[in-house]
Amino acid sequence: MDHWPKDVGIRAIHFVIPSLYVDQTDLEQHDQVSEGKYTVGLGQKQMGFCTDLEDVNSLCLTAVSQLIENNDISYSDIGRLEVGTETIIDKSKSVKTVLMKLFEPSGNFQVEGIDTTNACYGGTAALFNALSWMESSAWDGRLAVVVAADIAIYAKGNARPTGGAGAVAMLIGPNASLVIERGLRGTYMNHAYDFFKPDLTSEYPVVDGKLSIECYLNALDQCYKSYLSKCGGVGANVDLNEFDSFVFHTPYCKLVQKSLARLYLNDFLNSDAKDENYPGLGQYKDVHLPATFFDREIEKTFMERSKTVYEGKTKPSLLLASRVGNMYTASVYSGLVSYLVSLPPEYLSGKKIGVFSYGSGLASSMYSIRVVDNGLPSLIANLKKGIDRLEERIRLTPEQFTEVLEVRQKSLHQAPYTPVSNKDQLFPGTWYLSHIDEMHRRYYERKE
Repeated sequence: MDHWPKDVGIRAIHFVIPSLYVDQTDLEQHDQVSEGKYTVGLGQKQMGFCTDLEDVNSLCLTAVSQLIENNDISYSDIGRLEVGTETIIDKSKSVKTVLMKLFEPSGNFQVEGIDTTNACYGGTAALFNALSWMESSAWDGRLAVVVAADIAIYAKGNARPTGGAGAVAMLIGPNASLVIERGLRGTYMNHAYDFFKPDLTSEYPVVDGKLSIECYLNALDQCYKSYLSKCGGVGANVDLNEFDSFVFHTPYCKLVQKSLARLYLNDFLNSDAKDENYPGLGQYKDVHLPATFFDREIEKTFMERSKTVYEGKTKPSLLLASRVGNMYTASVYSGLVSYLVSLPPEYLSGKKIGVFSYGSGLASSMYSIRVVDNGLPSLIANLKKGIDRLEERIRLTPEQFTEVLEVRQKSLHQAPYTPVSNKDQLFPGTWYLSHIDEMHRRYYERKE
């Protein structure tokens, strides 16, 4: 069909990370756990976190305003703005409506879109909504902005080192550098209580760790099967060799290495020439995928066999995940950012990137991106400026980190409230919560 807008996808990306972080080695010592439990066992190096000065509204205000400024766009050029998040601070008023504050000077109030909410998947659903709008009769020719943002924090215990925070804002339009491949999407949805937040008085989730891993890996299997079915059907022989990179939602980095190995296992089981293409693995040719989620022997074997593939296609995508942590809905897009800055722009053009997005509860999709040279150098240059911020952050001790989380928890839903943390620690250009009045209305200012 020739009536579709050409090369619809991501034209620009901007990401926001907290200005504060805690080192995972310090956390291991503070928590009195075995050396390497967080750094090797989970694959995490550092974890970013926010004080009571920042919430999901402020993260999105910062991400969207900086995306617009860095790419010399007018707010009048935006016809859709959608937020993907699971961090809910108001049961009625959407984050998107708060972001309309940025549009006031332009006089542009005709902006479609609203919040899309689901653990770790809201950003992907928001992206799909923006793409659908652009390919529909409702599209008015303007651009869309999708912003995914979350603050991931946990109660004291094994899950706390898997926290993080951040936001990724994406400019969506035709003639994009990162073209979303049409018709190539696999989705798997189901009902599970693997991770959820039933207590509205707390930022902390309820987590069933083992079930969460099982749900994640099963969703990966199902999405891969669905995606491959769109690639030409039986006999197409599509496998990991089709992709130059594969990025995953990253609760913690070690799970991503296991996930790449999981796709390798799928390829092995799908192969019509197992002995030729996968020598030495014959004893596994009849395994039943659902029975292998916690099979240590199979996991170890296929992680070892896929190590070279992982090092080339997926490890470069874990830069932000390892140094900032889990950003929930923004996580998989921080992986995309990390991969894009790992290669010079001239080597990126023509690359195909597989994307797996997972959200507990559960929702998951797999799709692919084709990199083209539509303003690619500019996109990469802006991303590298953001990466430089990793070295400008302030390192706090585990004791200070714990104190920050206690302040956040105690201040939750307080009104009136004025944040007590130090604004000087914020990066320039950051929006922050200035105060909450007696009616729970939130007010924001921007640090110059």
